[in-house]
Amino acid sequence: MEREDGYIDVGDPKLYFTEYRDWAPFEQKAMEFVKGRVLDIGCGAGRHSLYLQQRGFDALGIDNSPLAIKVCRLRGLKKAEVMTIDEVNFKPDSYDTILMMGNNFGLFANFRKARRLLKRFCRMTSKDALIIAGTNDIYRTENPAHLRYQESNRRREE
Repeated sequence: MEREDGYIDVGDPKLYFTEYRDWAPFEQKAMEFVKGRVLDIGCGAGRHSLYLQQRGFDALGIDNSPLAIKVCRLRGLKKAEVMTIDEVNFKPDSYDTILMMGNNFGLFANFRKARRLLKRFCRMTSKDALIIAGTNDIYRTENPAHLRYQESNRRREE
């Protein structure tokens, strides 16, 4: 996780390289809903995209980190690009599934940005496309850095 206030937390780096059998049950279940062409936003080391590619899906992994994309390619992901969520803008009917795993739903940042990006996603996906996301409740924390950040965001939105 990296925020604009400079806070960085990588959590457990091994998580980014886990195999399907070691994923959390909700992640395994989520893969059952994937269909068609896949856009994996914030793909990290590419574990979800690689899993889907191995199962015959056309998966593009994107991440704002050039090093993450290099790792994806070294691990065998055929389609991986350096791109931020704000740069995502593909032609209509390009994707059938958008993945936002690993708490990447938080990349929406706020309501206005989420609305703008979701409208864009709607234009670039098929009629019955899905967004499959994993997230957590950011407000359930005692971490002083997170609490200060939340208060700062509330003040900005006033």
